[in-house]
Amino acid sequence: MPEDILWFETLKRGDVPRVGGKNSSLGEMVQTLGSQGIAVPPGYATTADAYRRYMAHNRLDGVIADHMARFDDGRQTLAETGAAIRKAINGGDWPDEMRAAILAAYAELGRRAGVEAPSVAVRSSATAEDLPEASFAGQQETYLNVVGEKALLAACRRCYASLFTDRAITYRNVQGFAHQAVALSVGVQLMVRSDLGGSGVMFSIDTETGFDKVVLINAAWGLGENVVQGAVSPDEYQVFKPLLTEPGLVPIVEKRLGAKEKKMVYAGAEGGETKNLPTSKAERARFVLSDDEILHLARMAVTIEAHYGQAMDMEWARDGVTGALWIVQARPETVQSRHRAAMLHSYTVGAHGAEVTRGLAVGQAVVSAPVCLIEDVADIDRFEPGSVLVTSTTDPDWLPIMKRAAAIVTDHGGRTSHAAIVSRELGLPAIVGCGDATHVLHEGQVVTVACAGGDEGVVYDGAAEVSEAMIDPGHAPATRTKVMLNMANPTAAFRWWRLNADGVGLARMEFVISNAIKVHPLALTRFDQLTDAGVKAEVEALTRGYASKPAYFVDKLARGLARIAALVWPNPVIVRMSDFKTNEYAGLLGGAQFEPHEENPMIGFRGASRYYAPEYADGFALECEAIRRLRTEMGFANVVMMIPFCRTLTEADAVLAEMARHGLERGKDGLQVYVMAEIPSNIISAAEFAERFDGFSIGSNDLTQLTLGVDRDSERLAEVFSERDPAVLWMIRHLIETAHAVGRKVGLCGQAPSNDPDFARLLVQAGIDTISVTPDAFLAVKDNVAAAEGGLG
Repeated sequence: MPEDILWFETLKRGDVPRVGGKNSSLGEMVQTLGSQGIAVPPGYATTADAYRRYMAHNRLDGVIADHMARFDDGRQTLAETGAAIRKAINGGDWPDEMRAAILAAYAELGRRAGVEAPSVAVRSSATAEDLPEASFAGQQETYLNVVGEKALLAACRRCYASLFTDRAITYRNVQGFAHQAVALSVGVQLMVRSDLGGSGVMFSIDTETGFDKVVLINAAWGLGENVVQGAVSPDEYQVFKPLLTEPGLVPIVEKRLGAKEKKMVYAGAEGGETKNLPTSKAERARFVLSDDEILHLARMAVTIEAHYGQAMDMEWARDGVTGALWIVQARPETVQSRHRAAMLHSYTVGAHGAEVTRGLAVGQAVVSAPVCLIEDVADIDRFEPGSVLVTSTTDPDWLPIMKRAAAIVTDHGGRTSHAAIVSRELGLPAIVGCGDATHVLHEGQVVTVACAGGDEGVVYDGAAEVSEAMIDPGHAPATRTKVMLNMANPTAAFRWWRLNADGVGLARMEFVISNAIKVHPLALTRFDQLTDAGVKAEVEALTRGYASKPAYFVDKLARGLARIAALVWPNPVIVRMSDFKTNEYAGLLGGAQFEPHEENPMIGFRGASRYYAPEYADGFALECEAIRRLRTEMGFANVVMMIPFCRTLTEADAVLAEMARHGLERGKDGLQVYVMAEIPSNIISAAEFAERFDGFSIGSNDLTQLTLGVDRDSERLAEVFSERDPAVLWMIRHLIETAHAVGRKVGLCGQAPSNDPDFARLLVQAGIDTISVTPDAFLAVKDNVAAAEGGLG
């Protein structure tokens, strides 16, 4: 007689027909990865044959076939069909030998754990579940903290019945799986006391872009179902995989604090049920995981991915008693694995209405449609196809209307929640974890759901102007001249990983400061001097949870730049130190108190002149500390520093000395320092600047403006402003010749080579080493450069 029970340690991943994808994967890890540090709680699985025997013993196959026939020909609704089948399965009796086998294994699990009636997790594992081509996204049920024989047998029945929930029936119809061809195995696994610790989900790739060099981890307090179902907004961490093997490095490129509104815990001292409790203010204000735990989980993800040879979706739990980290599920990632060679869609939002709410972006598309606000799954019948579904959170019961939505917006959830996973699979833009979407959006309101701006998605009032471009990442021709990227928004960086760029020629620090940090650095270093009580309160709120206010600036800046550095690692990333004008600095929180008023900020107190000046030196110290951490603690030694608007050699010496004071000495530990070539003095004294810097980056806008004496923003003088003016071209050629004579490289960052193929030809003829452009112009510039190089022979 076929076996009813198989212990995890006897299973391999090839046993999907016997125990389903979930349980076969647990067995695979227990058998093969324990010696590599992957800890999996012990347990056993009922077999698919046992399921079929249960169904036959209770004569359920005919019952199911009859009800499905009634549903197919319209005599019965989906809800009536599912309810009738589930009632029949739950009312069945266990065959004597099967009941005995399940309970004997439960007793043995208790003996192994040293507990008479152990608390277990009872999980469904369908034989068609967790395959690379189909994500069942929680279609069957999981029951946590199940204690005692009676409760175990009831939970196993409910798992069998969950194969015929409304959502599971619908999903199999969509995916083309025959209902009778799918069987179910039940996994019985010793509970980890994560009710006293934390738990969550992690992916071995970036879920939105498929970038395969990061691990994404979500974490919340208590048991993990709240994260899976999107009932809470979890913490989010991202770790750069290639640097995980380097001892002493901490390559955590993202740490985002989630609201973690509630936690699932055991309902009573004796166990048997679970309940949700509100989290404390202290729990909401601190991260679930320490840096060491984040790195440990990421290493486990890398080990599991390497063993399976594909991107993986995993669930983890931390025992609150022992502190141990466990892997409780691992399955193939099912969305990005199908899109590896896809065309890139680049969306740009033009004119738009007021921002209504924002949250975590899922996907990269932009959609305008009316809102359909539904707060209870019982009301899904009134959903209007093609609407934006707005709700608090979703679970698999919402699937029938999710696949008819134009976009999805939720109050709660993270990037690994049910709403995010299903939206990703269906190719829908979604914004999750908004916090207030059901409060601020109303039925019938036309909105634009915009996920094109990186990690954060925005809901705008009304229909926005949207343009879309298609980019083929495999199209780029090979060129001798290196073509690099201009990057500003770290949260959007990973979407361009398929471009195979030669590096980042310009990473704009100002974007990170204005969008992620938002505070003037001196409002942090000189917080006690702030005179505006409202500003002080805002700064206090932003920096809460950090060791100090300057630490907030350093941490945010280092991690923002790290995402850009990770994109093209180990190729170079040239980070331009802050180049705000005084009026722009004044616009930062607390900035007005520390910035002078200037009639012409464009050529005023900006760039290098600020770095050594007493009026800003402590702000520059924070910038330097962020770069030091980025290179030495996080491991991104591919980062090159670049000094903007450096007018004189004396100024260059003063800046380099200031950097050295903060542990950034040119040439030490491979640190290279470039200078922007955007002032005529940089060209005239190029030989002397080359003695102090490792390379030049031509800022064509400022160089043209200052060479021709033309305000680049003047509409009246627009025809005069031209990078192809003979005087500007002379400047470029002279710089390249002078720099190359002493072994220094020269690049140009600007849009002209993409807009003007002839300008690209002129740069190539002059011997430019690198050209750096925005990602959407990358392929056009590669084409123009390749044509120019071909013309040179």
